[in-house]
Amino acid sequence: MSRSFPAVQPDSDPLERGTFSDGVRSFTVRASSEDAPDSFQVYSDEGTAEIVLVISGLNTGTLKATWGLNWVNAPEEWHEWCEAEAFMAFYNGTRPAIGRVRVCNG
Repeated sequence: MSRSFPAVQPDSDPLERGTFSDGVRSFTVRASSEDAPDSFQVYSDEGTAEIVLVISGLNTGTLKATWGLNWVNAPEEWHEWCEAEAFMAFYNGTRPAIGRVRVCNG
């Protein structure tokens, strides 16, 4: 499974936060707005830009995951993986390399 995060280009879409892959399909994470987005979408790059997942409630803290029709019956483990990858792309861009993780104990 891989993830890529393109450098921001002048012509690039400022709402796109990054991509990730499950090894078969590629997914793109897109914010709802440039300033203080309250949601983001994950869509499949398989030609139709099909909505896979929408996470709403980012500003209120009341998070809600809504799955696209073709993805709602995917296994729970896949849902959890997809949500984690989507949040990583939305907020952080890249995950630290193994062995390079910092832990804060308060």
